[in-house]
Amino acid sequence: MRKTLISFTLAAWVLMTLVIAGVAQVKVAPLDIKERTLPNGLKVVSVQDNTSPTAAIHVWYNVGGKNDPQGKSGFAHMFEHMMFKSTKNMPNEKMDRLTEDVGGFNNASTWDDFTNYYEVVPSNYLETLLWAEAERMVNLNVDDKNFASERDVVKEEFRQSVLAQPYGQLFEYVSSLSYTQHPYKRGVIGDLDQLNAATPADAKSFYDLYYRPDNAYLIVVGDFDQAKFDTWTDKYFGRVKRPTASIPRVTIKEPARTKETRYEKTAPNVPFPAVAITYLAPPSKDADIAALRVANKILSGGESSRLYQSLVYKQQIAQEASFNLDNKVDGGLLYFFAIASEGKTGAALEKALLAELALIQTKGITPKELEKAKNQLISDAIESLEDNDGKAIAIERSVAYEGDPKLVNTNVKRLQAVTAADVQRVMKKYFTDTNRVVIHYSNDGGAK
Repeated sequence: MRKTLISFTLAAWVLMTLVIAGVAQVKVAPLDIKERTLPNGLKVVSVQDNTSPTAAIHVWYNVGGKNDPQGKSGFAHMFEHMMFKSTKNMPNEKMDRLTEDVGGFNNASTWDDFTNYYEVVPSNYLETLLWAEAERMVNLNVDDKNFASERDVVKEEFRQSVLAQPYGQLFEYVSSLSYTQHPYKRGVIGDLDQLNAATPADAKSFYDLYYRPDNAYLIVVGDFDQAKFDTWTDKYFGRVKRPTASIPRVTIKEPARTKETRYEKTAPNVPFPAVAITYLAPPSKDADIAALRVANKILSGGESSRLYQSLVYKQQIAQEASFNLDNKVDGGLLYFFAIASEGKTGAALEKALLAELALIQTKGITPKELEKAKNQLISDAIESLEDNDGKAIAIERSVAYEGDPKLVNTNVKRLQAVTAADVQRVMKKYFTDTNRVVIHYSNDGGAK
């Protein structure tokens, strides 16, 4: 509870400072990032910060949902779970014991472009966790028992988060119907039939291809001595051999859209009509991403945002309305989403969403909206760097989406540079009639 109060107070102070001083005057001290690459290809990024006796350890693998084998959707996600099973020298769930039992925590997540594993522990346990991460990088037991148990976990997750949720399937359609060729269309969580068809041999092949030092970053932030950290990294990760097989990469490019495409989808558990309107976004390294982030805040940043004020509060045709920037390395999605109020239609939602789009394209945004959005984004960026894990996450995202850990130090500056003209320009550039997919989602009326 005390930690939460401190965090809230600091965040409030940051936002107040931004409002008083003005966004352009805020300066953020850069993270003192050290980089090196081991002979086996592992890239090591570290930031020594001895202000608190903790260490955040992140191991980032360049493999995500887009790398799932053809016809084997869900493999990257399944390995997120399998990596917590037994290895040659660790029993099942040992990572929990090494972290939770000393007052720390661990977790992992799978994205379209990468998978990350992370722990935060008292800093005197850093060496132990470096050993453990190196151990599961090379010695994971991809056997029948572990494979079967974690495949069942992923299948149940799909049932609970997609099939059982009223609008879960709609968000699967956002991916599958928005892309025609790129493997982003498969989503990340997996497919029940394809998971059922997979074998332990398939899983072992996937592990050997992608879980290797030359396909990973080790990112450590916290309380350590740099010389000791380097010695431990060489000792545990340096002995992991670099495989000779080449790493398969996704080379498919999603073609530009040439016309609007429309879909009508139904499900038995949909209480109110919903609509999603998607547009292809630029790659994550594109300079326009900063302006799109500002537009995202203006359109969908809380109850004072344009979409909430218009569709939910004033017109009362939606119980939920949002705009989303789904950033991806090879080009993500920009999409509007709304759920109708009782008695309202998907057609009314679509008309209202497109009207708000046209308004920002033709009229632009106000200086006050720009200032508020930038203040919120910069406050979020500064708050995210409050602790060691937040710093590690920020570095990890710079690795994932920009290919350079040190670009984390330019994030605030890029946001500060966004102008009202930039926002209007990107809204005209990407949100065209020919770059649009419209998905209406409603109850199937009991159809079988």
